[in-house]
Amino acid sequence: MIGFGGYGLYFLFALPALLLGFWAQMKVQSAFKKYSQVRTYANFSGAQVARYMLDQNGLQSVKVETTNGTLSDHYDPRSRTLRLSRDVHNGNSVAAAGIAAHEAGHAIQHGENYAPLKLRSTLVPTVQIGSWLGPIIFAIGMLLGTAGDSVAWIGLFLFGLTAVFAVITLPVELDASRRAKEWLSTSGVIYNSEVSGVSSVLDAAAWTYVAAAIQAISTVLYYAFILLGRRRD
Repeated sequence: MIGFGGYGLYFLFALPALLLGFWAQMKVQSAFKKYSQVRTYANFSGAQVARYMLDQNGLQSVKVETTNGTLSDHYDPRSRTLRLSRDVHNGNSVAAAGIAAHEAGHAIQHGENYAPLKLRSTLVPTVQIGSWLGPIIFAIGMLLGTAGDSVAWIGLFLFGLTAVFAVITLPVELDASRRAKEWLSTSGVIYNSEVSGVSSVLDAAAWTYVAAAIQAISTVLYYAFILLGRRRD
């Protein structure tokens, strides 16, 4: 795929997003490391924070479990299960509280039928297919020459759904962080002096989603550019 149009052209489109993604990952790792070492005064574990927030929002049926990995925390709407990495599930740090509340925010979104989350969930099967099938169809269209333009556009459309998915993810994640911050600041789980730490962790994580969206859009624009360029030739 990258061979069409050359590596230089590809990096012209992709490098800014790649650099932003690298910076965002460094930022979230740094914030998590720093605030994982700051213990909350209330001494709630991440699992307790999540359970408390879920229960207060009438979501007693949502389970809270541990999962392997670091920063692998997520909410599974299919099984209505909130899965926290061990450092977050068992930890009683500011970082653990923020991440646990963020994931609980996703469960609350699900319970409220939050429109962007519902749309993102609907797109998942299509995006999973389009992310790998789209580039293949696009490459076939390019190999067919100008006669394959329509095929290439179909491939680009399928792959373009990954960019749509990444953009829709932004409001979903930002809203979950907003809910987490608001609830934590009024629930008594953390003190006012700890709110800034929660914000640092969640705001850093938000940049990773911004970078992912920009990277997906940049890749789609690159493919569109070389396809349109071929038509001009």
